Amino acid sequence: MTMKLAKISDLFDVKYGVNLELVNLEECLKNERDSINFVSRTEKNNGISAYVERNFDIEPNPANTISVAGGGSVLATFYQHEEYYSGRDLYVLIPKKEYTELEMLYFVYCIRLNKYRYNYGRQANKTLKDIEIPESMPAEWQKIDLDKFKPNSKPLIDKKMELNIDSWKEFEIEEIFNIKSAKVSSKLDLEDWGTGSYPFVTGQVENNGVEGFYDFYNENSKVITIDRIFCNFVAYQPLKFSANDNVKILEPKFEINQYIGIFIATIIKNEKYRYSYGRITSQNRLGKTKIKLPVNHYGQPDWRWMEDYIKSLPFSSSL
Repeated sequence: MTMKLAKISDLFDVKYGVNLELVNLEECLKNERDSINFVSRTEKNNGISAYVERNFDIEPNPANTISVAGGGSVLATFYQHEEYYSGRDLYVLIPKKEYTELEMLYFVYCIRLNKYRYNYGRQANKTLKDIEIPESMPAEWQKIDLDKFKPNSKPLIDKKMELNIDSWKEFEIEEIFNIKSAKVSSKLDLEDWGTGSYPFVTGQVENNGVEGFYDFYNENSKVITIDRIFCNFVAYQPLKFSANDNVKILEPKFEINQYIGIFIATIIKNEKYRYSYGRITSQNRLGKTKIKLPVNHYGQPDWRWMEDYIKSLPFSSSL
């Protein structure tokens, strides 16, 4: 049976996003009050490249819409179930009638299938509205149970914890970590080893810095990785891994786990404003960088509090 096609503009109102520059916004944590997603032209993380403070003078793109990159990673397409801000060359598809979440995901899939038509030299800004996709979801898609793919939103512990930063204490990074450069692994050599279970960590911001998985490792797990130049990428690594020459490693001088690692990695990433092309993260400079952490009665980092705080957040059950 031939599937009936329709132009995207027949099914959706195609609007240009709010077109904001991330550098002009205040970044924050996802769970902070008045936080809102910032969607860019990236192909990773559902298009979300940052979380920013909401500006109530700026009307966000509506929830339950589809974001599509007209340039950059052309036709990077995602379903956005929350309101969001967006960067340049980002289009918003607002459905002309009510669709279920599954139907919206089906349309996302169909739009992505047209990605081969575009590249950095051929953007989709003018032609997006005319792309043809099936006008309805086929019956076999209706059998999909979305609940099987959704992360558990419940926190691990039912405890409300407040961030009282004024009572925290500053520590130099070298007080709590040993800093070293990663053993450099060539991607060509890793491809000779073949795909496997061990991450290859680079300086990319998305996906925990992981660019692929191979059957090789030369670094231990339970460390924090950071890019050696700008501190744009900071991530806890729960698995043994390999890395390229853009990665420095922070080996903890304390007992660490994924919850403490995620907490500290987030704190360190907030220091990225200190670095630029003219001021890179040298090992000595990084070691002397001070971060504020919650402390116990003895004035030492309160690792248990950090762990419990992450466990108290929504979706911690899915970490």
